[in-house]
Amino acid sequence: MWWDGGVTSRDALAGEVRAAAVAAGLAPRGAGGAAPVLGAGNDDLGPGRAYLAAMGRWAVPAWPVEHGGAGLGPEDLGVVQRALGAYAMPDLYPFAVGLALVGPTLLVHGTPEQQARWLAPIARGDEIWCQLFSEPDAGSDLAGLTTRAERDGDVWRLAGAKVWASRAHYARWGLCLARTDWSVPKHSGITVFAVDLQADGVEVAPLKQMNGDAHFNQVFLDEVLVPDGDRLGDAGAGWAIARSVLALERGGGAGAPAAGLGLGDTSALLDLVRAADGASAPLARQRAMAIHSDVQARRWAGRRMPGSKLRMADTLKASTSLALEIQGPAGMLADGEWATTFLTAPSLSIRGGTDEIQRNQIGEQALGLPREPAVDRDVPFGDLPRSGRP
Repeated sequence: MWWDGGVTSRDALAGEVRAAAVAAGLAPRGAGGAAPVLGAGNDDLGPGRAYLAAMGRWAVPAWPVEHGGAGLGPEDLGVVQRALGAYAMPDLYPFAVGLALVGPTLLVHGTPEQQARWLAPIARGDEIWCQLFSEPDAGSDLAGLTTRAERDGDVWRLAGAKVWASRAHYARWGLCLARTDWSVPKHSGITVFAVDLQADGVEVAPLKQMNGDAHFNQVFLDEVLVPDGDRLGDAGAGWAIARSVLALERGGGAGAPAAGLGLGDTSALLDLVRAADGASAPLARQRAMAIHSDVQARRWAGRRMPGSKLRMADTLKASTSLALEIQGPAGMLADGEWATTFLTAPSLSIRGGTDEIQRNQIGEQALGLPREPAVDRDVPFGDLPRSGRP
């Protein structure tokens, strides 16, 4: 790279990013509004695609240069994120699975052919990806999935049902976990596939949410043929890949968009508090500053800090609750921006792993507490009792 990591070169890096943002037509934050929180109430893909196309390598600054990125390390990546934080961003949530989860996963586990085939369309926003992980009968026990994949020559036949697949109704590809071996314990017989959602046998059924959106979906796979070339990693080695994807989702990763998800931006809340008056205004300011301080501390510590997703969920709930209280009866109007965000906030305690799962991970991985007992950990999956069988 042309910068050496020094102060001067990082100033130049920030300047180049700001110049790219201005050339892409981004307005300063506060002049152009903020992206909807997790895409709530929005289905317009155009601004996000235009942004990704215009920003080029600065849309995926941590990706290698040969795959369209800038090849930045963590410290330089922080420079880019801070520079972009000064601008109002379009909604990038529809593209986040591809940019933040699938792209980094392909860089580690994909073949050169898969990287050449999928990374560039992801970076441009041409192809949207979704996750096909959760299943109706598995709940939070992701490794208890029963979608099956059977080898048939050069293809695999996939059959099963997935749920909570965000944006699957207009995604082109789904990163799918399927069981390829039922004779081994549940974590050992899982394989990862890229499933073309336009293939025969794929049915997508949107689920209506309480905030009025239909961004979650059920996806039914009925003997869907997937070429072996669309398998990521070795057969049966999918759990390790799945865990790396979940780590990116729950903590944020190097491939994540710097902004555009509507999270970590307190400017709209602070503007609302500044305009508040009456006897409750001092208390509202105090609560708002506690929220703002928490967001800033989390930003300085980095999104990989233990419990970052828990704190993010708590902060979003606190922010939207405060906003509705300040607005009074007007805040309850169904077409209000804060009302939509308020109804979206509880989902952050579910999507990407429930709060309870997050706390278990903090206890086991950060605090070194004993793992929860699991009687099925070493039992062949085919021998475990499941729904529909004794």
